[in-house]
Amino acid sequence: MKDILCKELKRVFGDKKMVFNLFLLPAILVIGIYGIMGVVISSVIGKVEGHTSVVYLQNVPAEVKTVLTANGYDQSANITYLSAGESTEDVRKAILAGETDLLVTFEDGFMEKYQAFSGAGDAYPEVTVAYNSTVNFSSAARSRFQTEVLGPLEMALLQGRFKDLELLKVFQTKEELIQKEDKANGKFLASMLPYLITFMLFSSAMGLCIDAIAGEKERGTMASLLITPVKRTEIIGGKVIALSILSMISSAVYAVSMLLALPNFMSKLTHAEEGATGAVAKSFAIHPLQVVELLLLMIFLVLVYVALLCFVSALSKNIKEAQTYVSPIYMVVLVAGMMTMFNDGMKTPLFCYAIPVYGTALSIQGVMTNELTLAQFALSTGGNVLVTALLVALVVRAFNSEKVMLNA
Repeated sequence: MKDILCKELKRVFGDKKMVFNLFLLPAILVIGIYGIMGVVISSVIGKVEGHTSVVYLQNVPAEVKTVLTANGYDQSANITYLSAGESTEDVRKAILAGETDLLVTFEDGFMEKYQAFSGAGDAYPEVTVAYNSTVNFSSAARSRFQTEVLGPLEMALLQGRFKDLELLKVFQTKEELIQKEDKANGKFLASMLPYLITFMLFSSAMGLCIDAIAGEKERGTMASLLITPVKRTEIIGGKVIALSILSMISSAVYAVSMLLALPNFMSKLTHAEEGATGAVAKSFAIHPLQVVELLLLMIFLVLVYVALLCFVSALSKNIKEAQTYVSPIYMVVLVAGMMTMFNDGMKTPLFCYAIPVYGTALSIQGVMTNELTLAQFALSTGGNVLVTALLVALVVRAFNSEKVMLNA
């Protein structure tokens, strides 16, 4: 077994191309992709914030112009005033083309309707806001106009109608936040990390395992290996251990790369939206026990993947056939990891943790929120160990079959 283990490790680490593709390229891709995304997001935000909105206002009452002047909106936006009967067709076409951001039309007799309103059944004065939701500048202009003009205008008109706005308030709401700090801090990673880890581990193991068995069968070196004095169980054990080690190293590169790239990426999102996402990215800290739990979960999941891929590769005549068989398995792995992204707040039955891949994804989610129980951890690892043992037994059976291993 030791000789086979050393052979597999030497095969990979002795090949500069494989070392680059398995251990260096993932880091470059992950850090590069997140870095580019951060730059793009920052650039888009900067352009939107620095853009001077092109706004057309039609049939504007004097009271609205007062609001525009009071908060300085008329100085920060490029405003064109249109009369009541003037056509807006060209303006709407310009909004559709992204050349103009906003068209706001106040209906005829806007202030008269406001003053004449006496109760239920009376018509409300209307304001039509036309914008293009597919254009960032237009959407931002609409939000800003609502916040800086229509909101203050509504409050001013209510003040004129009721004199004392406190009379409109009938109760006061006081919020009390009840939550676990660990869960709140790890919520963002808890939604993403299970999916990323489950498919990254599989991706790392897939190429290695297929080449180590189906590739050797295709090249004819497997037949030479099988006729050596080494027991076939030792061949299997050496390959499984070596492939597991290599897969773990490759997936660790992915994980470390993401941890290095995420802070910069999250800072860009925080700049765009000051909220829970940014707070989580800044305050989240993983404890040593969580690291150990996460490492053990990844190790046992890798064993399942390696055993499964070795079995599929053993049944395949060549690399192409193995890849064909692995494709639907890959889709199942993606779905199993993705399912945890949609169970927020839902109580998961305990037996689900024993389901390979899905149970591990659930456990990783529990680790990130610091809610993983000993029973859940035991079921997750126990289920993976049981499935690994079953798959290794199938691999042994396949290796003992001359028809299977020699493509007879």
